[in-house]
Amino acid sequence: MTKIITLLGFLLISCGFAQAQIQTEQIQALIDREVANKRAKSIIVGIVDSSGRHIISAGRLSDTDGRKPDGNTMYEIGSITKVFAGLLLADLSLENQVQLDDPVSKFVPSYVRVPAMNGKQITLRHLVSHRAGFPRNPVNVDPGNLDNPFADYTPELLYEYISNFTPTREANARFQYSNSGFCLLGEVVTKVSGKDFETLTKERINAALGMDRTVYKLTPQLRENLAPPHLPNGARSSEWDIQLVAGGGLRSCANDLLTFAAANAGLVQTRLQPAIELSHLPQAKKEGKEFMAMGWTLYNQNGENIVYKDGSTGGYYSFIGVDKVRKRGIIILSNTSNSVTDLGKHLLDSRSPVETYTYTWAVYDTVYSTVKKRGAKKAISLYQELKAQQHPRFSFDEQQLLYVGNELRRQNKIKEAIQIYQYNLQEYPKSVNTYDQLAETYKRQGNKKMAIETFEKLAAMDDNLRWKWMLAKLKAE
Repeated sequence: MTKIITLLGFLLISCGFAQAQIQTEQIQALIDREVANKRAKSIIVGIVDSSGRHIISAGRLSDTDGRKPDGNTMYEIGSITKVFAGLLLADLSLENQVQLDDPVSKFVPSYVRVPAMNGKQITLRHLVSHRAGFPRNPVNVDPGNLDNPFADYTPELLYEYISNFTPTREANARFQYSNSGFCLLGEVVTKVSGKDFETLTKERINAALGMDRTVYKLTPQLRENLAPPHLPNGARSSEWDIQLVAGGGLRSCANDLLTFAAANAGLVQTRLQPAIELSHLPQAKKEGKEFMAMGWTLYNQNGENIVYKDGSTGGYYSFIGVDKVRKRGIIILSNTSNSVTDLGKHLLDSRSPVETYTYTWAVYDTVYSTVKKRGAKKAISLYQELKAQQHPRFSFDEQQLLYVGNELRRQNKIKEAIQIYQYNLQEYPKSVNTYDQLAETYKRQGNKKMAIETFEKLAAMDDNLRWKWMLAKLKAE
């Protein structure tokens, strides 16, 4: 992809908002271009500094909803939820309700076996800095709805997973990003406080900062302002209801997140300030020149002191960053699951480049429209013709047909979905994601024999323990 660096970042860093009109125009041009390039249906940027807050938006909420997003438009914020979890832990620790080096085993039910290697126990500090040794996601996930994969993942299932987990390294050995670990951290803070995660967030963070739109459960009024989710190819996707909220389940809007960013930048003083400062302190090495704070990634080099976090779900992408030296906060929200992290980093520091987004889904568009009109066999024949021609406007990779199959599955066109998945595996025989979707589709079709065969192929080609767990479950049923 072509990389560009604009003058925008230099202007922001060198003179704040002294030339706010010019800078606003440049931000508008940047996000207008990215929406036109189909990076997202809508993008909203918020900037807060000593001069106040500025919100710039582009696009429309969906193909059928022409509204432009504003400061109250709601988005899923995914893993930005983790910095809220880190702040709650910091707040509880300053009240001496927990200590960061307390072992996790102190806070879980007695029947739960928290793993340890060489006698080294996992602590709360390890969880909040992604150094507990847990993988990205737990393996015992068997969702009722593939498009809302964590809606029925309960604390009981998490505790079952934790009890059966065998670590491959000691706690604190190295950084390993883990939604599993933050789900467990969420259970700890809820047990210590006696309140569920959403209530705890409302009472300890929202109330202190004057935020009223950062929630897990949407009221009817908030739902009216929800930007509909979209996949990377622009197709509508599903909302995610992450029951273990700390893993990434909060929704919010630009206005609330700018308030949160302002507090983290030190632009306002509240009772949370000591906890905010604690949540920014380095807890462990991450990668390169970065450290993990409490949910945040910290860059603290060459006079810079920046914390940031991004997040994504099945149809959204978000970014929040705070420059503590210049007392500036940046937030970006999008209702499409293409990354906006490069935009956020660029607005924080002009030396960080923006990757101009290129839409690569012409094959998907063509094949999917053909399936709808003429069926899967005709669509596969057309795909073969297009690939033989190697027309420059078509980009061929395993994702194109995978997404066609997924869309057909969502519409309950199971026969056609299976045909597309099977052909994709002829084209890309090592496509783990296609095997996974095919196995799950067989399972939901009631074809247990083919589901087992497909999961067995997965287990043979990939060391993800989930395939073995699924096989054991299917064979035991």
